[in-house]
Amino acid sequence: MTDSKPDSASFPPRVISEIQRAAREGIYDIRGAGAKRHVPSFDDLVFLGASMSRYPLEGYRERCDTNVVIGARHASKPIELDIPITIAGMSFGAIGANAKQALGLAATAMGTSTTTGDGGMTPEEREASKTLIYQYLPSRYGMTPDQLRQADAIEVVVGQGAKPGGGGMLLGQKITDRVAEMRTLPAGIDQRSACRHPDWTGPDDLEIKIRELREITNWEKPIYVKVGATRTRYDVMLAVKAGADAVVVDGMQGGTAATQHIFIEDVGIPTLPAVRLAVEALKELDMHRKVQLIVSGGIRTGGDVAKALALGADAVSIGMAALMALNCNAPLYEEDYAALGTHPGACDRCHTGRCPVGIATQDPELEARLDPEEGARRVRNYLSTLTMECQTLARACGKSHVHNLEPEDMVALTVEAAAMAKVPLAGTDWIPGSS
Repeated sequence: MTDSKPDSASFPPRVISEIQRAAREGIYDIRGAGAKRHVPSFDDLVFLGASMSRYPLEGYRERCDTNVVIGARHASKPIELDIPITIAGMSFGAIGANAKQALGLAATAMGTSTTTGDGGMTPEEREASKTLIYQYLPSRYGMTPDQLRQADAIEVVVGQGAKPGGGGMLLGQKITDRVAEMRTLPAGIDQRSACRHPDWTGPDDLEIKIRELREITNWEKPIYVKVGATRTRYDVMLAVKAGADAVVVDGMQGGTAATQHIFIEDVGIPTLPAVRLAVEALKELDMHRKVQLIVSGGIRTGGDVAKALALGADAVSIGMAALMALNCNAPLYEEDYAALGTHPGACDRCHTGRCPVGIATQDPELEARLDPEEGARRVRNYLSTLTMECQTLARACGKSHVHNLEPEDMVALTVEAAAMAKVPLAGTDWIPGSS
């Protein structure tokens, strides 16, 4: 006879397992990837395609443009992209040189940008990337004025969606001699980055720092400020006040190579409300479209891209999805996944350095499993698909540019999403929380 008694809601098997792991090991769990809990997302919004009251555009005869300019507020050489989809910052160390090269080649082929990450710029990445954004992090690992000048823009990282308020983490098994030399660290020793910048403590200090960065780069490079989505309205306003040319808002679905599990699941807010709050802040300052908004954290499909743009973003950034296009979590080398205690589709063992498909590793034998040219082809195809999907939705709404999408083009399928995105619940004109 089958036992039909349900599991405890407070103590389901996964919670019991974690309690027993903590009791056994006496330390918090570390993992990679992003939040796995269900949160309201772009999946909870749908577009209202054109019918009688709107005219759609014919995909084979009428243009739908996708270009975007980032950083024209102060920089003399703003970034000009062919598509509004960029590659997020992922460090050399967290991922290998072949992966960095593949991402750069793909971004160049699609006319978009890629981003360095903690630990500095590799020659492979700079050579492969026509447009490269240099992340300026609290650790300052590998940072030199020369590298700032070599970049096409600078992204001051205040926070990250996977760990707002926390610093980066790179375990010793991934710190090879090359990684250690770039970061001026001992090889094989766990590295913890600071959670805040060492030479400023607030927005007034950040304004001074941004001016320093502009002077170092002769006022040519756009300056981005990246924040993890928490107190989004205030953080965006303060970034604009400090002089940012663009603001990157990273929702809690954003991934990471390694941090505490408790950070990933219990800190930050979803990308869906974050983009709306950021847009409201920019509009309140009369800076919407003057300071560009880049949204990241769980962007996976052209539908996600189109919905972020419709809510008011200028561009999106992808990290985990780009790695999956490189074959992260692909059903290959399944014995190696099993050795890590996981399986394809559920792997979050990025921090171990034993990535079965050669992406999140510094091991030469594993890294050889990723061919940069083949990887670049896959990521290019993925970016092309995202762009075409976004254009398809924009044309269906009668828009000749993806930036002409607007909240009026969407409705929500759940009360939560309607309240977070401030669009009506489908079939009604009701926006929860609005008078």
